[in-house]
Amino acid sequence: KKSEQELKDEEMELFTKYYMEWKGGKKSDNISYANIPRFYYRLPAEDEVLLQKLREESRAVFLQRKSRELLDNEELQNLWFLLDKHQTSPMIGEEAMINYENFLKVAEKAGPKCKQFFTAKIFAKLLHNDPYGRISIMQFFNYVMRKG
Repeated sequence: KKSEQELKDEEMELFTKYYMEWKGGKKSDNISYANIPRFYYRLPAEDEVLLQKLREESRAVFLQRKSRELLDNEELQNLWFLLDKHQTSPMIGEEAMINYENFLKVAEKAGPKCKQFFTAKIFAKLLHNDPYGRISIMQFFNYVMRKG
């Protein structure tokens, strides 16, 4: 015969087993839990000075990295010069246009920071009913200034 304590232990063991199965608590059965990244991190409390300093420093480093990716004034002027130099005629009114072939030539000369803007997807996004398949240089330049 089992003692009263052994019966209680066995009952608790069975209860825990069935409860975990019902609740879905066995993470080993479902491997998708391992693939879901953590997306929320609580903000550090006021008394967690080290964590607050770490957060401030990581934010500063992030902002510095993002600002290095931005085009400075000289790079923007160079981009405008290259776009203007490689424009494709005829002009539409006062608007200078560029075709995809010249767009790729500018991409080669513009420099590494500008590479992200010279994609077929961006060219297609800015393409609007031009009979020669060109985009407006001004629209592209404004796009670069907004996104970069």
